Amino acid sequence: MNQDYRPVEQLTFREAMAELDHVVALLESNTLELEDSLTCYERGVALLAALQKRLGEAEQKVSVLMGELSGEKDDAQRDSTLS
Repeated sequence: MNQDYRPVEQLTFREAMAELDHVVALLESNTLELEDSLTCYERGVALLAALQKRLGEAEQKVSVLMGELSGEKDDAQRDSTLS
């Protein structure tokens, strides 16, 4: 197992996905020693968490942009008085 990992934050989304695929393949191969499996699993968890965070951020940005396109008013512009 290669211990010379770049920090997850420095990886592009595509690089992190490719590395996660590699980690999963290694773990599924059942060829690693226990210690290497644990190291590999920890890296996979870190990659997955970073990817999920990035996807959540991207989803939020898309929602904001879609709101701007539809002319949706933000909370400060909405009339919250009852008619």
